[in-house]
Amino acid sequence: MDKKIGFIGCGNMGQAMIGGIIKSGLAKPENVIVADPNDSKLEDVKKDFNVNTTKSAVESSNFSDILILAVKPNSFSDLITEINSTITSDKIIVSIAAGISIGYLESAFGNDKKIIRVMPNTPALVGEGMSALCKNINISSDELNNVIEIFESFGKAEVIDEKLMDSIPAISGSSPAYVFMFIEALADGAVLRGMPRNKAYKFAAQAVLGSAKMVLETGEHPGSLKDKVCSPGGTTIDAVYTLERNNFRGTVIAAMESCTEKAIAMSNQNKK
Repeated sequence: MDKKIGFIGCGNMGQAMIGGIIKSGLAKPENVIVADPNDSKLEDVKKDFNVNTTKSAVESSNFSDILILAVKPNSFSDLITEINSTITSDKIIVSIAAGISIGYLESAFGNDKKIIRVMPNTPALVGEGMSALCKNINISSDELNNVIEIFESFGKAEVIDEKLMDSIPAISGSSPAYVFMFIEALADGAVLRGMPRNKAYKFAAQAVLGSAKMVLETGEHPGSLKDKVCSPGGTTIDAVYTLERNNFRGTVIAAMESCTEKAIAMSNQNKK
C-alpha cells in the first residue's frame, strides 16, 4: 500500500494494529506515524516497529492519507476540536471508538468527509482479530478495500450495515471475555480431577482454538460438527445433556442481549 497511515492513540488495540500493518509488510515504517501524549507508549512503538512518532495529533493528521482515531469515546470532543482544521475531503477517517456513529463523525468533521467506522477486538493482539466495518457514502470501493487490507493484516474483517454495529460487541467485541471464562471453567474442571493448572489451560485453550478453526475452515454448521463428537451413549452427549439441562445456550444468548442493550445505551448517550 502506498498510502500514508496515521494513528492518534496507541493503546493495546492501536499497537496491535500497528504491529499487524508493519509485520505483514502492508506499509513501510516510514509511511506510518503514531501520535500519543504518553512518552513511554511512543518509545515502545518506535522501538518495536520503527515508525514515526509524535505527541501532536495535528502532525499525525497532516501526515496521513488514512487517519485512524484510536482514542476512547470520551476523548473525541477534545480531539475533534484539535484536528478539525486538518481534515480535508480526500483524507480517510477511520474510527475504532465504541458507540461513535458515522453521523456523529459527519456532524463533527463535515458531511463531505470520508468516514469509516470499525469495531475490532482484542485477539488482534495475536493476529487473530475480527473487525466489523461500515462506511459513509463518500468512500469509494478502492478506499474501502484499502482499509479492509489494514484490518485483515491482523485478522479477519467484514463489512456490515451500520444498523448492526450495536450487535457487534456481543458477538465479537466482548465475546472473547465469555470465551476466556469458558476456557477457565474447562481448566477448573480438569484441575478438580487432578490435572496441573498449566496443562489444563493448554488443553482447554487448544480445544477452543481447534474447534473454532474447524468451523471456519470446514464451513460446516456448528451443530453438525457437535453431532460428530457425540457418540451414542457416550461421554460427550452426557456432557451436552448437562449443559442443556442448565440452560447453557440460553444463558449465552441472554448475556449477549445484555451486552447489546448496553451498547445501544452507550450509542444513544454519544448522540446527545
